Amino acid sequence: MIKLRNPYSEYKEYNCFGCSPTNPLGLRMEFHEQGEEIVSTWTPGGNYQGFHDILHGGIQATMMDEIASWVVFMKLDTAGVTYAMKTRYRKPVRISNGAVTLRAKLSEQKRSIAFIEVTLIDGSGIPCSEALVEYFVLPRIKAEKEMHFPGKEAFYPARKD
Repeated sequence: MIKLRNPYSEYKEYNCFGCSPTNPLGLRMEFHEQGEEIVSTWTPGGNYQGFHDILHGGIQATMMDEIASWVVFMKLDTAGVTYAMKTRYRKPVRISNGAVTLRAKLSEQKRSIAFIEVTLIDGSGIPCSEALVEYFVLPRIKAEKEMHFPGKEAFYPARKD
């Protein structure tokens, strides 16, 4: 498993709620590449609950949307925007169970729409929610110009030769 770096954190005005390491209110998600999957482990706190000890569904959806964008970065070598998202909440995610793990992979691509499957697993190892995120994928040149996409190589850690 390869820990990915966040090259966007070098931009002065970067403040993504999902993955900025400096957003004081954000989730500060980090990502790893494991074969065809992008993986993120995140520990929820009480500030992210809906009902007592239950991780808010909107926070779950945000995390699933965020990891989908990283699949686009790493597996399609471009950027894009969320087009649609179908989310299923199968079981409550108990905050007291500790860190959750998200796993995401590209399932197919039709023209400029990428279909990304995401599963959120609670701290006890139970899959609790899932999403099919449809992402509108930009042509690489447009992604570089409009979204400052640096190329997927920028997400890999620097080599120590």
